Amino acid sequence: MSDDNNKNWECLPGEIVTDIFLRLPIKSIIICTSVSKTWRRLIQNPAFISTHLIHHSNTSHNFLLSRLCLQHHQEFYTLHNEDDPDFTQHTKFDSPFHAPKSKYYYGTFRVVGMCNGLLCLVDDDILTDINKLFLWNPCVRKFLKLPDPNIISFTLGEFTASIGFGFDPKTNDYKVVMVVTLLYRLHHSRSRPMVTVYSLSTGKWRMFKDHVVPTCAVRGREPQAFVNGALHWLAWKRTNDRKFHPFVLVLDLGDEIFSEISLPEFPGYTCESAEALGTSVSVYGNSIALFHNGNYSFERQHFSGCLNIWVMKEYGVASSWTNVLTTIDQDRGGGVPRALGFKRNGEVVLLKDGGQIILWNPESQNIKHLRITGYQYSFVGSYVESLVLLDKSTKGVVTY
Repeated sequence: MSDDNNKNWECLPGEIVTDIFLRLPIKSIIICTSVSKTWRRLIQNPAFISTHLIHHSNTSHNFLLSRLCLQHHQEFYTLHNEDDPDFTQHTKFDSPFHAPKSKYYYGTFRVVGMCNGLLCLVDDDILTDINKLFLWNPCVRKFLKLPDPNIISFTLGEFTASIGFGFDPKTNDYKVVMVVTLLYRLHHSRSRPMVTVYSLSTGKWRMFKDHVVPTCAVRGREPQAFVNGALHWLAWKRTNDRKFHPFVLVLDLGDEIFSEISLPEFPGYTCESAEALGTSVSVYGNSIALFHNGNYSFERQHFSGCLNIWVMKEYGVASSWTNVLTTIDQDRGGGVPRALGFKRNGEVVLLKDGGQIILWNPESQNIKHLRITGYQYSFVGSYVESLVLLDKSTKGVVTY
């Protein structure tokens, strides 16, 4: 841009320039940060980043799919058009973690959460190594490696760790929550998991006091759902009948207070059957859903039995749980699939035993086979392109 044109743009009112930037694709906005210092300051201003996020949250129709390429043992991250019946891919994100010559090279990752364009990634071997946690915004090509969690009690024995990620609108902060259950305490009716939370604004981990955490157990690698400013896990508590009773453990990220949501009518489970229970919580619009497989072998990574899907029609109201699927046609091949999540229109994304991804429409009962292959830790969810992390030029944020 010539100096004269630059001066003309500099003379425009800030409101007009902001409105123009809000209408541009993110790639164009990133280019604009190199045009002038004034534009860079405006675009990297946290207020503009928040305004941009709100503007695009209402118009986004992107759906993120993360899956593993078995040939290269690397993940693919792709965006698809939710409004397209064929689920057409229009963007592929290059992972910064799989360049062998880079000092940031790591192994296989899972997406454990996604919020406002940020992905929270964890090393797939979290059961033995919890030092590889990242926040990544592929749109602005920036990521942050989180510091080591401040839980020091792992030396007491084996443990399971489940990760949650979400946004606290009260403090305008992103938080990563780790729930750690020590296995030797699993049979104790009064045992509590250890909980620590990472704040993006402070860049530090902070332990929860023991008395604020309910007595329960949360499985490692347990999927969680971030809805209405709160994280949701499937948890179990042991009662006097010596059985494990499942419920939804809720953590409000604003006041950091735990609560519980009752599940639909479920039997009590022994410790052994609870270990074999294939059940998880998922986002369902502004509420939650429950995916329940009758039997799941963690050793064989295989489901058997029928698939049940329950949705909570009114968030927080246990009586509003509604069963939308009690089984699925196994004659269509490959046994009973695993539910991955929902599209905005209510269609369910399912993963078959052979790795094929299909869509199921609860209203029409139609099944659509997509020409996409996933793997056991495939992740799906509605995605909003954002500028989050663009203002974090220091504090360990890496641009690639």
